Amino acid sequence: MTSRRSFIKTSAVLSAGMLAAPRLFAYDKTHIGLQLYTVRDHMAKDPAATLAKVAQIGYNSVEGTYSGPGTFHNVKTKDFAAMLKQNGLLMPSCHYRLGEELINGQHQNGTILNGWQRAVDDAAELGLKYMVCAYLSESERGSLEHYKRVADDFNKAAEVSKKAGIQFCYHNHNFEFVQEDGKYPYETLLANTDKKLVKMEMDIYWVKKAKQDPIALINQHPGRFPLWHVKDMNNKPDEMFTEVGNGIINFKQIFKHANKAGLKEFFVEQDVCPGDPYDSIAKSISYIKKNLV
Repeated sequence: MTSRRSFIKTSAVLSAGMLAAPRLFAYDKTHIGLQLYTVRDHMAKDPAATLAKVAQIGYNSVEGTYSGPGTFHNVKTKDFAAMLKQNGLLMPSCHYRLGEELINGQHQNGTILNGWQRAVDDAAELGLKYMVCAYLSESERGSLEHYKRVADDFNKAAEVSKKAGIQFCYHNHNFEFVQEDGKYPYETLLANTDKKLVKMEMDIYWVKKAKQDPIALINQHPGRFPLWHVKDMNNKPDEMFTEVGNGIINFKQIFKHANKAGLKEFFVEQDVCPGDPYDSIAKSISYIKKNLV
């Protein structure tokens, strides 16, 4: 099965104000999104048919992946926009890579460090609201000092996207919560990025996998989490992915803190499905419609 890295490469590759006006951050409950990594194998074979099926199941919003200059999921920007429109789908957000890692000895184009202005131009053409750094490879992590340099890269990238009216974000996994010198790299990223320029896409599953509390993070950094990945964890020792509502994560309680988080959009994601991912995403959206929106 395609890994996240290869999917990204080949598919691609205020708290006081909140208290005064909490509705400022209210998310649109009519938007139920899907991160297309969940259906990555289908997307690789037939993007048009996959988007049609996703819409048929009931999703009206998706989060995609940039595949390099002028393309999303290896489809030209204009053609991909037409596919979305044809199926009544919004795509407010898209995933990108940092680009520090060498692929076959070369820097990857269309990343934060290589060809970012073109990436922003393409995002603006597609009408994106968020550009998200999806993942840091092992070679892009390193020491806390290295994370500070990455934070600086994020600030610079966010300045560029801001000029196009696009918010920059960072998507977490669990490696950011492995302590170094008594500190979490995630906290280093939060502390060394401009809280207005750089927001966070909270992957709730990975936060829980790291034995962290999503609600505590929201309380510590109100307004910093406009995007969420809604991904559940099974109740088995392996703590693997499962359909939303089929696991142990208390999404009802977490969603009570949506406004304080600054939530604008959320996306279902299931990295590994027991069978056809279409069956899994159908189960997830059924639970969400009955319990969360």
